[in-house]
This record gives sequence, structure tokens and C-alpha cells, in this order.
Amino acid sequence: MSDAIKVGFVPLSSAARGIMVVFCDDSLKVGPASAKALGGSIELVKRAAAAAAFKGKSGTVLDILAPEGVKATRLLVIGAGKASGLKANDFLKFGGVAAGKLPAGTAAMTLVAELPTGAMTSEQAATIASGLRLRAYKFDRYKTKKKDGEEGGSRADISLAVGDVAAAKKAFVAAGHVVDGVVIARDLVNEPPNVLFPEEFARRASQLRKLGVKVEVLDVKAMQKLGMGALLGVGQGSARPSRTVIMRWDGGKKGEAPVAFVGKGVCFDTGGISIKPAGSMEDMKGDMGGAACVVGLMHALAARKAKANVVGAIGLVENMPDGNAQRPGDIVTSMSGQTIEIINTDAEGRLVLADVLWYVAKKVKPKFMVDLATLTGAIVVALGTEHAGMFSNNDELADRLLAAGAESGEKVWRMPLGPEYDKLIDSQFADMKNTGGRHGGSITAAQFLQRFVDGTPWAHLDIAGTAMGAPKTDINHSWGAGYGVRLLDRLVADHYERK
Repeated sequence: MSDAIKVGFVPLSSAARGIMVVFCDDSLKVGPASAKALGGSIELVKRAAAAAAFKGKSGTVLDILAPEGVKATRLLVIGAGKASGLKANDFLKFGGVAAGKLPAGTAAMTLVAELPTGAMTSEQAATIASGLRLRAYKFDRYKTKKKDGEEGGSRADISLAVGDVAAAKKAFVAAGHVVDGVVIARDLVNEPPNVLFPEEFARRASQLRKLGVKVEVLDVKAMQKLGMGALLGVGQGSARPSRTVIMRWDGGKKGEAPVAFVGKGVCFDTGGISIKPAGSMEDMKGDMGGAACVVGLMHALAARKAKANVVGAIGLVENMPDGNAQRPGDIVTSMSGQTIEIINTDAEGRLVLADVLWYVAKKVKPKFMVDLATLTGAIVVALGTEHAGMFSNNDELADRLLAAGAESGEKVWRMPLGPEYDKLIDSQFADMKNTGGRHGGSITAAQFLQRFVDGTPWAHLDIAGTAMGAPKTDINHSWGAGYGVRLLDRLVADHYERK
């Protein structure tokens, strides 16, 4: 894993190197250490702010080149808005905004982690550092030619000037591991499908063993023995054999039931016999965003030594249209014993999840299961790219996910379930069919999944609009967003770790 930036912590009184960053409120007031660092440049800042109509609004930037009176090559004044109303996500944004101003190639930046009211807390400084790293992420390993100033291996050296260096470093240890998890998830989603296929994905997930995670990889023979006919049916048209990976982190009380996270891992989705249109089919390399999140989450939890028992399970397949591919009209038998009529081979992710959910419910017996899947275009129509769709059979779990989404900024919106929708997937030839038609498509997909949770408290997150190709944000300019890692880490930290 590599970073485009290196983040360190120095005392608040340290001299600035390269680009200097300070924060002001909506009255353009800065903190005492910032004022001292600016010296005679305070009046320059006020004049520049007036000329640029800069009001200190949260996340806005006043950029001054070669400021008179300070040694910095550039001065960035980032607006913090009303300092009294700041939340954790604001500091994540501030880090992202600062990283967005870094020039290409090698650069140095000193960020004065101070509000007008005084030094930021160690947690706030660590959150800014997280924002810096998340925004600076790039996936360019396959580019043999760099743009001007983007020399291979170059990176920015960023110093956060803080009130308590030791405390800030300590706070950033855990936060940094979560960022690492997001980076892993982004890398997996961004990889081309000729590089990241089921066997390779399983190999990469197996690297979690280095952190103490127990990893079990089920091959085709093992899945056949378990009766995973729904998952295996999806992958039978591919030359690449399917895999299921079970990851276990035992950081909680011995013998206590774990919490479980399940990810859809369709490494490439042509749609199978119900083939997709050619336009944008290349994006279907990201149809494993749910599995990528689960691997990134397990890394984050294990690396920060989360005091919880957690299981991550991912089903890995390719959906390809060769002569052995699954056909519309086929009937498959899932691990649960329930039979499924295939109406559309492009409704494949729910088939993968059906067997993995049943495996986890029966073999692991968790406190709850949360699955993540780039499952339906219908959820993008409903919610756009601002929220993931959430479906749940348990109000407490749903409420906790909503709260974790608000805290992390990875937002979810609860969608309905009900027997009226369930009827839409009844089949005249089998126990159910794999799609209920166009109307309410994300809901009928969730109803399908609910038939495989065996009464376990469960939530389904449809992340089709948030995991890949979502609009750029202050903390992400990558096609693969790594959505869900911070959300679910927050869920575990707030409610399921032993104190």
C-alpha cells in the first residue's frame, strides 16, 4: 500500500515549510498560533479576502501566492464557518480541501491545526489527517507516462502543527488504519477485471492473515458439497472458477456471537445470457464493491485491534455468457434448499448473496448480518449517489446504521419491505424467481435476500450509487469510493466493541 502523501505531527509553534494552511471563522478571525505565524501578513489576508469576496464559509479557500511577511511559498486560509457548530465530518472535509490544493509532484505543507478558539483536539487533528490521505489517493499504477510534475514515487510531505504531538499521533493510529481499509477497498474496485478475478481476489483477502484474521477459502468443490447452487450457477459460464471467502476476527469476548458483514463480489458482470448493452459495460469491473468494502473493513478492524468478534464473508464470481452459462428459465437450488427460477441472468448478485447469507446465518449464527451490494440500478434512480439504500428486518440495527451514516458521512436511507412486494417474486415453477420486474426493483431484490437470512437480524445496503462512479467529493476523487468501510467501522466502534 502506498500513499501520495506523508503525514506527520509537529508542535504548534513550529515554523511553516512550503505551503502554510491556517483556519479562520466566518468573521475571518484566526487562532493565536496562526496569527503569530502570519505576523504582518494578517492585514494582507484581510485585503485579499475583501478582494476575493472570501467570507470564511466552511470549506472555502483563500489562496495567496508568495505572501509577504512569511516564509511560506503559498498561504491557504480555509474557512471553518461558525467554529461552535463544527462536527467530525467538517474536519474530514478540511483535510480533503487542503490536499486538493497540493501541486503535482513533490511538495511540502504545514497545516496549523488550530481554530480561532484555540488548538484543535487530537481527534480533530487526526480526522484532518484522514481527510488529507483520503483526498490525496490516486490509482495510477498502470500509467506508464506521467503528466508534467507527476514523477513516479513523488509525494507530498505534510506536517500538522498541533497542541499535543503525542496525543495526535496516538489518535491517528486507529484513524489511519481505517483510512488504510478505505484505500484497500478503493484499490480493489479500481483494479481491471483481467487482474482482479475471483481467485486473485481471494488471494488478496487471504493477506489479512498477517493481521491475525482467520481466512477460509471455499473452492468450487467445497461449495458444491455445501449445495451453493445459486452462487455456482452465476459463475458457471466463466473460465475463472468462483470462490467464497470467510474471514474471522476474534477481538471480543471468547465464545460471544460475532457480528457479520457479507459482500457481493461479482468481479465482472456482462449480464450473462441476458447481456448488458455495450455502453459503460467497462464499469462492471466495480460490481464487487460490496466485497471490496468487507475486505477493507476487516483490515481496518484487525489493524486497529477492534475489541469485537467479527466475520466477513464474500462471494466471488464472474458472470460470463459462454456455452455453459446459466439461461433464463433455468431453475437452481440454493444452499437453503429453496429453488429459484432464473428470469434474468443479469439479476445475478442476489443469487450470490443468497447462498453466502444462508451460510453465515447457519454456520456462524451471528448477532446480525449486514450485506453490501452494488445490486440495482433502481436504487440509483430512487436515491441518486448521496445515499445507499437500506432495507432491514430489525429497527434497532437500522437506527444504528442511520446514526453511523450521519456520523461518518457515508449516508444511508431506509427503504420499505413488505409482503405486497414479496408476492412479486413468487414463481409458478419454483419457490421464487430472481427478479420481480421493473417496478420497485431494489425493493423486490431486498425481499429476495430476506428469504435467505433465516430470521437473523439483518440489513441490506444497496450501494450501486455510492461505491463506484459517484461524483467527486472533498475526500474522494477516485472512481472507486471505498464506500462503507468508515460507515461500518463506526457502527462496530459505537455499539459492538467491549469497553
